[in-house]
Amino acid sequence: MYYSSGNYEAFARPRKPEGVDHKSAYIIGTGLAALTAACYLVRDGQMKGEHIHIFEKDPTPGGACDGWKFENVGYVMRGGREMDNHFEVMWDLFHSIPSIETEGVSVLDEYYWLNKEDPNYSLCRATVNRGQDAHTDGKFDVSDKAAMQIMRLFFATDEELYDKRITDYFNDEVLNSNFWLYWRTMFAFENWHSALEMKRYIKRFIHHVGGLPDFKALRFTRYNQYESMILPMVKYLEDHGVQFHYNTKVVNVEFDIQPDRKQARRIELLTSEGQTNLDLTEDDLVFITNGGCVENSAMGSQNEPAAYNTEIKPGGGWDMWRKIAAQDPAFGNPDKFCYDPEQTNWMSATVETLDQRIIPYIKAICKRDPFTGKVVTGGIVTVKDSSWLMSWTINRQPQFREQPKDHCLVWVYSLFSDKPGDYVKKPMRDCTGKEICMEWLYHLGVPEDQIEELAGHSANTVPVMMPYIDAFFMPRNDTDRPRVVPDGAVNFAFLGQFAETARDTIFTTEYSMRTGMEAVYTLLNVDRGVPEVWGSTYDIRDLLDASVKLRDGKPLTDMSLNLIEKFALRKVLDKAQGTDIEKLLKEYHVI
Repeated sequence: MYYSSGNYEAFARPRKPEGVDHKSAYIIGTGLAALTAACYLVRDGQMKGEHIHIFEKDPTPGGACDGWKFENVGYVMRGGREMDNHFEVMWDLFHSIPSIETEGVSVLDEYYWLNKEDPNYSLCRATVNRGQDAHTDGKFDVSDKAAMQIMRLFFATDEELYDKRITDYFNDEVLNSNFWLYWRTMFAFENWHSALEMKRYIKRFIHHVGGLPDFKALRFTRYNQYESMILPMVKYLEDHGVQFHYNTKVVNVEFDIQPDRKQARRIELLTSEGQTNLDLTEDDLVFITNGGCVENSAMGSQNEPAAYNTEIKPGGGWDMWRKIAAQDPAFGNPDKFCYDPEQTNWMSATVETLDQRIIPYIKAICKRDPFTGKVVTGGIVTVKDSSWLMSWTINRQPQFREQPKDHCLVWVYSLFSDKPGDYVKKPMRDCTGKEICMEWLYHLGVPEDQIEELAGHSANTVPVMMPYIDAFFMPRNDTDRPRVVPDGAVNFAFLGQFAETARDTIFTTEYSMRTGMEAVYTLLNVDRGVPEVWGSTYDIRDLLDASVKLRDGKPLTDMSLNLIEKFALRKVLDKAQGTDIEKLLKEYHVI
């Protein structure tokens, strides 16, 4: 496997890999990474669909990319997906996946047309004082000291950041700024999370720093991620004869470990009929989704809170990974990520409005009509003074194809599930759906004498507790996640958010899909390049642009510098005078 960039390999079709007709594939999980691996096995690996088997412990596919209406409970979207135009693997694949709505059109086509016609941007990024605009006004509000802390993290080596927390690098200069408000709520970072992952995010999305305050950098699908992304992939695979095995748990994968050679030799399966073993040869390729950010998720209802289940049980991604990791150090260290759910949990809730009584309060904040079919909030609206650190968003409506046209679906999430609310004086984890809706309505500015009535009769709210949703952000070192294909592996690979691939960032659709593509290309030796991670971190134009925008447009010459620093800067600028360097610095308002 090797990386490439540019059009030359992007449009090329690889030759059929040698010996692929004699190989089979067994994929554990049906999340985005697993489905991507299956799609690349079919498209570029040219493996026969009937040779590909996908094991899923649940009755439906999709993993964390869910979207479902549960009978007598309501609509549930545990999370949402923000995409960008430089998710290179994602678009490499989706230009080949047919739309399930329009014949002759790809998933990429319809996504591209949609976001060109209806570009995303927010008109209110945060509120205070019960629905009043917090007037972040597109500003990062970063002091010179804070800018230097961010720069120090940006230039730190990975080795320096192993097992370090964000608070080892940022103090209140950063943590009290709009920059951190935007960042932590958009990406779900907590102060105690990994400094290494924070650095990777800054470097990965340096070209989008200027788009963070109003989300103009983001793009979204038409419907929820299950209907817009998962269903087209599943249909593509089924049309090619790929075999899906639902309600099938993989308890363990056993390996034959030699000093310079590792082979998966048996899969232990648990079905309704009992436990069975599947023996493997070198020609049986195994793709393992280890860990799981939505593992142990629990759903509540309008009148019941979601349970907080932290016990890791057999048949799930964490227990399976523990059993695998016990066989070889190269298989990672799952307990580095799942040892303390108090540091990795947050909650979401899906609110379905049942009439028009809540809609005026929404319009007053987002300044758009939710029922136009176009962008509504344009990303999350963060309640800046919420003790839960609540954010909420409304994507294009309807979010489900079968959703009533006059109902609006709102996704609410909070980072602090253990803090008492501002109106409902209970932690979010102890609240029913109705009570979570009441807290949200309070922060929308609904009169207090109407809050309970509207939450009870004008909305239906379904909460979800996710104890390990942020597990991948826990501080770690370079051996805690297994490489996609570990050294010496002959017939297996790891997939998803807890597999390690260079430079890209977790908690993105692109990361999951990249692991799937790299796994297939490596194990089948596909003769085509994997698209390189977008290289904006090496583009001086993006670096200059981000540096100035992070300081809200103030030039470098306005920074608070000591006498020696000012003298050094003056000497550099004198040398640049009359050169293309000076022109570049002026073009990007650095000077």
